[in-house]
Amino acid sequence: MAGSRLFLASVLILMAGQALQASDGAYPSDPVSLATGEELAQIHCATCHAVGKEDVSAQPGAPAFRDLSKLYPLESLEEPLAEGIVTGHENMPEVAFEADDIDAFLGYLTLIQSQ
Repeated sequence: MAGSRLFLASVLILMAGQALQASDGAYPSDPVSLATGEELAQIHCATCHAVGKEDVSAQPGAPAFRDLSKLYPLESLEEPLAEGIVTGHENMPEVAFEADDIDAFLGYLTLIQSQ
């Protein structure tokens, strides 16, 4: 029992460290991470949202990803992406990413933000 608590505590400390590292806005900007982030956006989000720099959202009212930083800080998406984004409308699927995918996704979002 004590061993499993120690393990759980270690995992939580590691996760907190990763969150702090990512929350400084220093998301990956290397080509592989950005391509991964774009691919995640295409697979999970492009059915409704504009996920590029110039495309149009397929669903009216679905915000273009390039404008998300105008609505709220991108780092505020870290926790919902890890736990599963759930919205008030029934058509949006619940999406949960792994830590590396969150960083890649947010790196891509950071890259495409309009001014």
